[in-house]
Amino acid sequence: MKKSFRILFFAALAAIAACAPRERTLVILSTNDMHAKIQRFPLLATAVEACRDTAQLVLLVDAGDRWTGNAFVDKVPVPGKPIIELMNRLGYDAATLGNHEFDHGQAFLGRMLDSMDFEVVCADCISDTCTFPQVAPYTIVERDGIRVGIVGVVTNYEGPGHPAGHKTSFVGLRFPDPQAEALKYAAELRPKVDVLVLLSHMGDDRDMELLGKTRLFDLAIGGHTHVELDTLVDGTLLTQTGKNLQNVGVSTIRLRGRKVVGVDYRIVPLDDYAPDPAYAEQVAGYYADPELNKSIGKFAAPADKAGLANWMAASIAKKTGAQIGVYHVGGVRLDGIEAGGVSRARIYDLEPFGTRVATLKMTTEQIRRMIVTKYNEDTREGHRVDLILTTPYTVLVDESDRAFDVRFHELREGQVYKLALSDYIYKNYQGLDYADGTVTEIRVADVLAEGLKTGKPLRPDNRRRQQILVQPAR
Repeated sequence: MKKSFRILFFAALAAIAACAPRERTLVILSTNDMHAKIQRFPLLATAVEACRDTAQLVLLVDAGDRWTGNAFVDKVPVPGKPIIELMNRLGYDAATLGNHEFDHGQAFLGRMLDSMDFEVVCADCISDTCTFPQVAPYTIVERDGIRVGIVGVVTNYEGPGHPAGHKTSFVGLRFPDPQAEALKYAAELRPKVDVLVLLSHMGDDRDMELLGKTRLFDLAIGGHTHVELDTLVDGTLLTQTGKNLQNVGVSTIRLRGRKVVGVDYRIVPLDDYAPDPAYAEQVAGYYADPELNKSIGKFAAPADKAGLANWMAASIAKKTGAQIGVYHVGGVRLDGIEAGGVSRARIYDLEPFGTRVATLKMTTEQIRRMIVTKYNEDTREGHRVDLILTTPYTVLVDESDRAFDVRFHELREGQVYKLALSDYIYKNYQGLDYADGTVTEIRVADVLAEGLKTGKPLRPDNRRRQQILVQPAR
């Protein structure tokens, strides 16, 4: 009797085990802030195909800023086309919008959306204009019966009220609170999907704020702040791969039946992979542009980011006869340029926006207010030295990191100065007070190229002329 009972007992256990849901693994590969670095795409292609060869369920997504940063993508007849062609070929499944997707204007981006074979989702971009088709707030991708919901959002914090960029690029578009929109669509999607993913171009600080309000998402894939991130926020995994296709993100989601039972993440350096020959051949074709490859001058020594900012500020001041040149850190798109020949493409990589030079007149006090106002902004451009001037200055801040004064070392109080600055500062910085302001037809990239064509190697000035001093307010 006991033997019969044991047989029946183990037979019942076997039947239960046979009916138990099997465990499956979904792999989500992610990129963010590629900034047109197509030279690294052959490495990405090898890594993606290696994953697809070993895992059955794979998604490939991007968290925004696909172009702006490589002349061989940005200065072609259809800007951005090379990176989109490569993404289509590799089989991306979904992407959200970054702020740099709007760099060539909303009408251009609206046309480019038709060439993207992957779903573009953004819950907080609302279009009231025929030049920009309304994109979906989310998409649902199915793999072997597993339904994956992907909600996209883009920053609206730096505008303010729209992504960082020229105001003219966003006319007719509205960008409501991205966190509120993400929460709204997460609540709508959660009952309909097995896995819910946030695809965000808000930045890791804003992603953390959002994840502190909800546990609806299984995974958040971020971008915009160019950090390498792998952290839990109230139990939800938040990730980011850095920038410039240095890495690919690998998120592993384990499901038992339709229930998520585990989420893990790795940042995988792409330098560990050999380039895919077919993609390498395609990229070489994009780079075969004699005009962009032509050397137009030389650097006598390496320039770091400070040296490049100093050069840009000094060059536009000299070109316009201004007493002070002004540039902003965000407009300096390279961390440095090595000594030796400098191609036209390298200049476009440094200044890819087609920025024009603006001129205006300011008193010393107006310059001071401009610097203090910018420093005290509660944005990523605030609470740092953002404005690089050809004249040195020290920002005085209190213990709470609020600027209350600027000490100039060469300017005279009460005097009026002519300033040359980027049209981005002129059009977008808040509270500027000046006289005789105008935007010229002079382009910054052309000024820099002219400066290199003198035949004499340029020796960059890498000194940091601006500093911050913590001092109790009087």
